[in-house]
Order: sequence, then C-alpha cells, then structure tokens
Amino acid sequence: MTTQLKPTLGTLHLWAIAVGLVISGEYFGWSYGWGVAGTLGFLVTTLLVATMYTCFIFSFTELTTAIPHAGGPFAYSRRAYGETGGLIAGMATLIEFVFAPPAIALAIGAYLNVQFPTLDPKIAAVGAYVVFMVLNILGVKLAAMFELVVTVLAVLELLVFMGVVAPGFSVSNFVLNGWAGSAHFSFPAFSGIFAAIPFAIWFFLAIEGAAMAAEEAKDPKRTIPKAYVSGILTLVVLAIGVMVMAGGAGEWSKLSNINDPLPQAMKMVVGEHSGWMHMLVWIGLFGLVASFHGIILGYSRQFFALARAGYLPSGLAKLSRFQTPHRAILLGGAIGIAAIFSDGLINLQGMSLTAAMITMAVFGAIVMYLMSMLSLFRLRKIAPELERSFRAPGYPLVPGIALVLAAVCLVAMVWFNLVIAGVFVAFMACGYLYFISTKTQRSNAPRDLMLEGE
Repeated sequence: MTTQLKPTLGTLHLWAIAVGLVISGEYFGWSYGWGVAGTLGFLVTTLLVATMYTCFIFSFTELTTAIPHAGGPFAYSRRAYGETGGLIAGMATLIEFVFAPPAIALAIGAYLNVQFPTLDPKIAAVGAYVVFMVLNILGVKLAAMFELVVTVLAVLELLVFMGVVAPGFSVSNFVLNGWAGSAHFSFPAFSGIFAAIPFAIWFFLAIEGAAMAAEEAKDPKRTIPKAYVSGILTLVVLAIGVMVMAGGAGEWSKLSNINDPLPQAMKMVVGEHSGWMHMLVWIGLFGLVASFHGIILGYSRQFFALARAGYLPSGLAKLSRFQTPHRAILLGGAIGIAAIFSDGLINLQGMSLTAAMITMAVFGAIVMYLMSMLSLFRLRKIAPELERSFRAPGYPLVPGIALVLAAVCLVAMVWFNLVIAGVFVAFMACGYLYFISTKTQRSNAPRDLMLEGE
C-alpha cells in the first residue's frame, strides 16, 4: 500500500494554500465579534490576535521547514513530547479542520441564497462538499492550481470591495456605539474584547494548514518560509481593511450577526440593485470556496498522517490512484455534512450553528498553537541537530509572545464558552480512549524516522 505523498507544489501554490485556507474569514464569521465587542472593542481584539498570529507564523515556520511532514503540528509535538504530545496536537488540529468547513459551507449557501432565494442554504452547502471532495480526490496539483486561481480572485475581490465602499465610508459610522454597543469604554466593553476572541481568530484561522502540504512541496525549506511570511502579511492587511471599511459603510449593528456581511455592507453604499452588489456576491464566493477547498485538503492530510502513524485506523492512510488520501477526504466530508444537518437539533449556548462551529474550530486551533510553540522551545533543547533553514526571528521573545497570547486566548475562550469547551474536552477524551486502546496498532505502523528523530 502506497503511503508516500508526491512533491509537486511550488512557492506560489503554497502561498495560495496558506492564504486560501484563511480568506473566507475576511468574508464572513468575523462580524459576530461586533455583536459582543462593538466595532472599537473588536478592533482591539483583532489587533491583539493579529499580533499573536504574526509571531506564531514566524515561529511556526521554523518547525515546518525543520520537519516537513504531512502531520504538521502532530509531527512536531510527537517529536518533542512523544506519542501523547502527538495525540494532543493531532486531535486538536483535526477538530479545527473538521469543524471549520461546515461553517464555511453554510456561508456558501447563504451567499447563493442571496441570488437564489428559493435555494435551501443547507442543500447548497452539501453540494459544495460533494464538488470539492471530488476535486481534492482527483489530485493535489489540480487542486492546488484551482486554489491559486480562486485565491487570487478572492484577494482582488476584497480590494474591489474596499474601493467600492470607500466613498460611503464614515468614521462616525464606525465609532458609533463602538464599545460593545456603548459610546464609552466600560466593563462590558472590556469583557466583550475577550468574548470576541474566537471571531478575531477566524480572520486568520487555518493558515497553519499549509504545513500539511509540506510533504507535497518542492524544496520545502525554501518555499515554505516565503509562502508563510507573504501569506500572513497579506491576511493582516486584508482583515483590518475589510473590517474597518465595512464598519464605516453604515449602521454596523445590522451586519453583526449574519453570514454575508460584505454584500450587506456594500448594499448600504451602492444599493441593492447595483452591478457592484451582484458582482460581490458571485465573485465573493471565490473567497469562501478557496478556504473550503483548502481546508478539505488540510483535514484529509491530518487524517492521513494520524492513520499512517497508527493513531487512527490504517485504512484512512490508503491513497487513491491519483495519489490522494480519498478515504480521509470522504470521512471528513461525512462529518461536516452531519454537522450541517444538526442545525436546529443541537443548541450550544444559544449560538447559531455557524458561530458554534467557528468557536469549536478555534478551540482546536488554540490548543494546537500552544502545543506547537511548546514544541519549538523543547526541540531547540533536545534536537539541536535538526536542520533549521529558517529560524524564528527574535527567539525566544517572538515565540514567547505567541505562546502567552495563545494562553490568554484559551483562558478567555473557556470563560465565555463553557459548554463548547466541555464538548471540545469530550472529543479530546474520546481520542485519548481510542489512543490507549490501540498501542499495538501504533507499534505495527510503518516507522517514520522524521517523527522518531533517529
């Protein structure tokens, strides 16, 4: 059985995967943060989170280039902390990448519903799963080329959005009741800044997923740093620009709890029947599609890597004749489709399904960020022989900032989302029970010298 992925991706492909994984976060999801923090409070949250991500990516790149493995954070944590460390990072990453796509699929449905009011957003979401699972199964080079095209279009569309709403932008609109619905900073505003953390993280969530394409990258020690550094800079500029311009377009409170804030913001400036409006809906879909498609690639590689190492059933590591982990792609899709149809059946803290899935994905991401930064520090001590073609700048300060801010985010997430935190812990516990019952399976898995450090 073949379990080796083929290197076919260059720097531009990796940049497109890194940015494409994330860029849907600029199109929807983040505006839920306005509902709890206001525009000014959420701006503070976003700047805090952007700082964390910038420090994280500059540090995470050292790990990705030193250990270019499809497991990404799973591989780094297993090398640093053994099998249990690998389990924690692997399960957290899997939760992040499995729960983000249903939220994006529902947003795709919401965007299509703007144009076709009779189309059920859930049916459209399932259709998106089918189309992009098939595309991912047909080969990584084809999938990466598609990702490059839609990512470039999505970036251009966000620039067009900012340009079109600019004439209607007003600072007074943006700052009106900008502190958690109040004109002045207060305790609710301070509390809202921390409550909004998951929605600010959504601006950048999953950029680390490009690490899971590392085995498929040509010359990863050279191409990955270029892709990651340019990717995070692209996303920080777009995230702050889109949020500020949308908030100044009109009455921002009307955009705070919906899945299509950009079309609605543009409607405030150019009107419902403008050609710009319809263009944003159609081309805006490229941003959602880029992330949706890219995260399918990400979750499939995480399933694949965990299965190959014996942490999951070995059948998930089987590759198709197109050299893609087709069973892993299909399993993640089945879970996502089930989540879509659970809307209305499960109520978590009174949140919409989209907000709940975003929050669950963010829990996975934060735990993985913590494990990755801890692994960076530990590997510097126990594996000085690793070839580090890219070293974290400002070490230990820069990764230290990322670690501390991630810990603050996790504490705030638990404080404001106790129920979802409990569900997350339950998922992790299920993973641990499977882990302790399958030691023989891991012992019989093919040896991976990159993980063992031999």
